[in-house]
Amino acid sequence: MKKIIKNLEEMEKFATEIANKIYSAPVPVNLDKATVVGLYGDLGSGKTTFTKSFISAFSIKNTVTSPTFVIEKIYKIPKQNKKVGSATPNFCDFEHIIHIDAYRLQSGEEMKELGWKEIINNPKNIILIEWPEKINSLLQNKKIKKVLIEHLGEQKRKITLE
Repeated sequence: MKKIIKNLEEMEKFATEIANKIYSAPVPVNLDKATVVGLYGDLGSGKTTFTKSFISAFSIKNTVTSPTFVIEKIYKIPKQNKKVGSATPNFCDFEHIIHIDAYRLQSGEEMKELGWKEIINNPKNIILIEWPEKINSLLQNKKIKKVLIEHLGEQKRKITLE
C-alpha cells in the first residue's frame, strides 16, 4: 500500500489508522512474539512524527520524543482505555509500546543489553523501531511490518507499507 501525505495533520491521521489496524487485528493463536513495526526513512522524513501519533492513538498521555540518546523508551498502555482512537475494543491485549531509535547503534548486539530478548518475546508488546536496518541481524527471520517514509517536499511524504 502506498499513500501520499500532504501535511502534518494527514500524517497524524494515517499513523492513527495504522495503530487502529494493528490493535483491531485478530491475534493469531500461536502469537508468541511482539508486534514489530520498522520505520524506514532519511533523517527528518517523519519517523518520529509518525511514532508520536501512533503512540497517542493508544491514549498514552506521555510526551513522546525520539529516544536517540537513550535508545529505548517504554510506554504503558492505560488499562482503563484499551481502545485506539475511535476503534472499538477487540481481541488484543497489548500492554506496552516500546519505541527504539537504533540510529546510533553499530549492530543488533547492542540491543541485547537493553533486554531485547524479553521485549521481542512478549506478545503484549508493540515495538516501533526507527532505523531498523541498524539492527537487521536481530530482525532477520522475524515478521515485521515495514513503514517506508520518503521526502517529496517540505511537508509532503510518500509512505509505503509492506
